[in-house]
Amino acid sequence: MYRQLAVYYDRIYSRRDYEGETARVVALARRFGRSSGRRWLDVACGTGRHLEFLRRHYDVAGVDLSRPMLREARRRLPGVSLVAADMRSLDLGARFDVVSCLFSAIGYLRTESDLRSAFRAFARHLRPGGVAISVPWLAPEEFRPGHVSVDLYEDATTKILRAGYGTRRGVNSQIHFDYLIGEEGRGFRHVREVEELRLTEPARLKQLLGATGLKATWLPPRRRGSIDRGWLVGVAPEER
Repeated sequence: MYRQLAVYYDRIYSRRDYEGETARVVALARRFGRSSGRRWLDVACGTGRHLEFLRRHYDVAGVDLSRPMLREARRRLPGVSLVAADMRSLDLGARFDVVSCLFSAIGYLRTESDLRSAFRAFARHLRPGGVAISVPWLAPEEFRPGHVSVDLYEDATTKILRAGYGTRRGVNSQIHFDYLIGEEGRGFRHVREVEELRLTEPARLKQLLGATGLKATWLPPRRRGSIDRGWLVGVAPEER
């Protein structure tokens, strides 16, 4: 995903409150974490917008499957360790005080086997007392097939129109996106992508995370229907 869109990604999501989200996840790390260090790994870090704020307080590193997205992150975060890797088989040979996976990225894991593998990898990279924090995708009853959306970004030289349409295939949601991208001197072009994300009940996610040996907690969203989709938190034993 995002092979053609990585250079536009930050503009597409320019209205997202990355700083506010980062403040919330830092508060959760301080509330639940029991380790004394300040090493933070962000899995599925994308273009590094959360890391941009996290690095103010932590020694950070990032992982993402998409090399085009990591190229954008490296422009933003010179000197930060950014690795191309799959969260299901992640093995950096290092441990961290916090492992985060934000912006519903665990939803892209389409099977429970994939979720188990990723959660085991998160646990494997935690120091004793460290904390794993994930933001899930929607539960099955929250997804609305047939929903349509339209978003517009524009600046002096670039216009991006994104139209989305939701469908469901078994336990997975599919968001069909059509992008119309206009750039000064280049005209318009059309890009189509389908984002497929697994619909999993929070209770099941908590159970799968807890099976790794982490103490799992589910924190529901503050306001149903808001962009806050809740938080899945797992704490490693202090003696390992």
